[in-house]
Amino acid sequence: MVNNAAEAYKRQQVLTATPEALTLMLYNGALRFMTEGREAIEKNNFEEANTALQKAQRIITEFRVTLKMEYEISHQLLPLYNYVYDRLVEANLKSDVTKVDEAKAIITELRDAWAQAMVKARKEKGQQANGA
Repeated sequence: MVNNAAEAYKRQQVLTATPEALTLMLYNGALRFMTEGREAIEKNNFEEANTALQKAQRIITEFRVTLKMEYEISHQLLPLYNYVYDRLVEANLKSDVTKVDEAKAIITELRDAWAQAMVKARKEKGQQANGA
């Protein structure tokens, strides 16, 4: 029962989130799966590591395919996402936590920058609303 309520709450959060908030959720999800994959590698639970790292790879793939290439930032993000994806594949194949750590560091930096941009945009939006 509690699990169903939690799932319903999560589903409602996703359905009502702004695109910006969804992006932040995806970054956080990728980081969570990388952490789970890393921990599973350390425990020699390679099946669990594979599952977690593949989930992270799917999120990175989603980021790659949804980039709008008419924006300059997308041309900077694509190589980073490709690099992260490659590190995750390599980490999975070689059970190498250093590759997970490398991918995680890049995504953490991107997530933090995204979160800061969201705060800045909200402040600017608030100032525009007050100035109108």
